Amino acid sequence: MMAGARLSLALLCLVAAALTGGAGATRKMVGVYVLRKGDFSVKITNWGATIMSVVLPDSKGNLADVVLGKDTIAEYVNDTSYFGPVNGRVAQRIARGRFVLDGKVYHTYINDGKNAIHGGHRGFSKVIWTVKEYVGGGDSPYITLYYHSFDGEQGFPGDLDAYVTYQLSSPYVLAVRMNATALNKATPVNFLQHTYWNLGGQGSGDVLGHTLQLSASRYTPLDEELLPSSGVVAPVAGTPYDFRAPTPIGARIRQVMGGRIAGYDINYVIDGDAHGMRKVAAARDGASGRALELWANQPAMQLYTGNWLNNTKGKDGKVYGQYGGFCLETQGYVDAVNHPEFPSMTVRPGQVYKHDMVFKFSF
Repeated sequence: MMAGARLSLALLCLVAAALTGGAGATRKMVGVYVLRKGDFSVKITNWGATIMSVVLPDSKGNLADVVLGKDTIAEYVNDTSYFGPVNGRVAQRIARGRFVLDGKVYHTYINDGKNAIHGGHRGFSKVIWTVKEYVGGGDSPYITLYYHSFDGEQGFPGDLDAYVTYQLSSPYVLAVRMNATALNKATPVNFLQHTYWNLGGQGSGDVLGHTLQLSASRYTPLDEELLPSSGVVAPVAGTPYDFRAPTPIGARIRQVMGGRIAGYDINYVIDGDAHGMRKVAAARDGASGRALELWANQPAMQLYTGNWLNNTKGKDGKVYGQYGGFCLETQGYVDAVNHPEFPSMTVRPGQVYKHDMVFKFSF
């Protein structure tokens, strides 16, 4: 049996054990939860704290789902594209799955070539979160999810309590609030929300015609393993990474490599106060008139343009080709655990990690 098949089987068994109260499992139910405010709705599952859909109108009032994803929970269990989950304990890559903290060497689960990515093979995107609160309608529908990450999970030190809240407000605003508390050991923490957006509607084609503007005058160059091997922060001016003015995503996409394939998979340093809420990005689809603004309080953001999508089965019979969606992943610097020149992502006992995002939609 191939490694990928064994992993999928193990994850399916994990869900089955949790649903049935099997050996070693806490009884947790995997469900789908809808937040609805008028003609604006968001669907969430507590499998991976995943955004399954975001439905809103276009400039003519036509509704569409603007999030790439899957039809069933089982398909999310088997998903390798990270459609919509919260990634952690440390999202993005850790070089060789190794870091040193307070003089001790830690080895995390390697699941991306020679490196770790998105918290390991069973990171926060591959676990069942507990639903703490859920209000599906009203003036401000929301859901709060909780996950306890144990000391040593995927190689990370210390117990960690993690929460994520998704909340709708008017007009057409989705707020995402992520926080975590280190309980007994210092640990690195870097969450990100990995939704793929296509403002024309999921499965409607590629996003190369979407215009994108980023509040980022600098970026961290990455090597072919998508690691910042040099630790350099460079200006975007004069490079294909410059989105300071609204620019079609596809305008220079063939000039950049996201690892071994053409496309963006790059970390930007966001201008302004690294800990304050500020505008990070704005995107617009001219055909539908839909637009989004992203505000966040993190120092960096990974732009990913769905480079590895390749006739990937999606929702409602749709098939996603290359560049079928884009991700705006606010975060700490990539591999900061191995780069003391980058802002630290270490959270010490009693400290609280806070990561807030606000998506403002218009049409």
